Amino acid sequence: MTNEFVGLAYICSGLLLVAFNIPIGISLGLVSFAGIAHMLSGQAAFSIVVSAPFNLIGNWNFSAVPMFLLMGFVCTDARLTDGLFRFLRIILVKLPGNLAIASVGACALFAAASGSSVATSSAMAKIATPEMLKYKYDKGLATGVIAASGTLGSLIPPSIVMIILGVTANVPIGSLFIAGIIPGIMSAMLYAAMIIIRTMLNPSLAPPSEDSFSFHDFKQSLKEIWPLPMLIVIVIGGIFFGFFSPTAAGSVGAFFSIVIAFLKRSYNLSLLRVSTVKALEGTASIFVIMIGTDLLTRMLAVSGLPDLLTDVIISNNLSTIGFIFAVGVVYLILGMFIDSIGILLLTLPLIVPIMEPMGINMIWAGILLVKMLEIGMITPPVGLNVYVIKGAVGETISLHTIFQGVIWFLVTDVLTLFILVAFPAITLYLPNLAQ
Repeated sequence: MTNEFVGLAYICSGLLLVAFNIPIGISLGLVSFAGIAHMLSGQAAFSIVVSAPFNLIGNWNFSAVPMFLLMGFVCTDARLTDGLFRFLRIILVKLPGNLAIASVGACALFAAASGSSVATSSAMAKIATPEMLKYKYDKGLATGVIAASGTLGSLIPPSIVMIILGVTANVPIGSLFIAGIIPGIMSAMLYAAMIIIRTMLNPSLAPPSEDSFSFHDFKQSLKEIWPLPMLIVIVIGGIFFGFFSPTAAGSVGAFFSIVIAFLKRSYNLSLLRVSTVKALEGTASIFVIMIGTDLLTRMLAVSGLPDLLTDVIISNNLSTIGFIFAVGVVYLILGMFIDSIGILLLTLPLIVPIMEPMGINMIWAGILLVKMLEIGMITPPVGLNVYVIKGAVGETISLHTIFQGVIWFLVTDVLTLFILVAFPAITLYLPNLAQ
């Protein structure tokens, strides 16, 4: 039995463990230890398991993960995001389906502060979905729009997924952040366009509102949301203009979010402790997955499987578009069963060694991978964001209805992905400008 076959067998074993609901970090760690012991020795496997976690977590770039998580939790716990939906509802009141479009915009802005798709979906489901249901919006639209728009947290910087991708694949994190801006805005705008078209063709999806707002209402709502745009400008602007690194940006964002929260008198030391504990728990959860995947990378290196796959693909002259399509199919399938960070870390050790010899631009490829992960987060039968929405709305709306509402957003996401594949300049324009 060749080492390549052993490596493939252990990957399949890891996926089988995940299918039985064993945490992905634990699953990958176990099969990686067993695989290394099989191909080398038990002593070698034990030595790698002892040293690998420290070497991985000791990477300074990963310090941005807890900082961006803390920034997001501070914004949520201090209620700095509560006015987003109302502000956008006021300025979009004349558009068909304005509450759903406001939800897209609010999710996009919230995502820029939190860096987490799940946090975005959970927070906005409690704010926007009840409001849409109150105005007799279709239940599928009212929930599907939040499930889909919540995924923008992965694409719009700062993004935890991009940090992990950048460090793991050795791609500049700052360039990934900047590259995600236009695709993220484009995704949100295509969602909004789809909602307008659908509600114009079928007004029963989003009955017109009789509400009207004064200039005073606009000014009051603007006062409520100023902290979030300020944070976004500080973090993204600082990275774009080179004032600080993406790693330092996490600390800067967390610091200013705490300062703003205390200035608004919507925060206290007790809530700061709660936010900190949430950030630590989230970081620990991500790091467990990362350690398992790092061990998998080492097992695959021993097996030689990535080199074999690279040789097969290059010798068969598979085009860049063909390879991207194949990866998209794999991500679509894995997205039905595994969370986005797990998919990313599971696949990077296999696909990065193939992309580099093919001459694929890793910044462009990174944004495409993140977009594919977004699609996986709302794909049946186990779209993570859909279950987050289900948890927020309870028994009032069925899971089937939410998945039905997501279908149109899935179609829009696939269209966005095709555009990004066909026109790489959309993704690479801002990174090239920032150089």
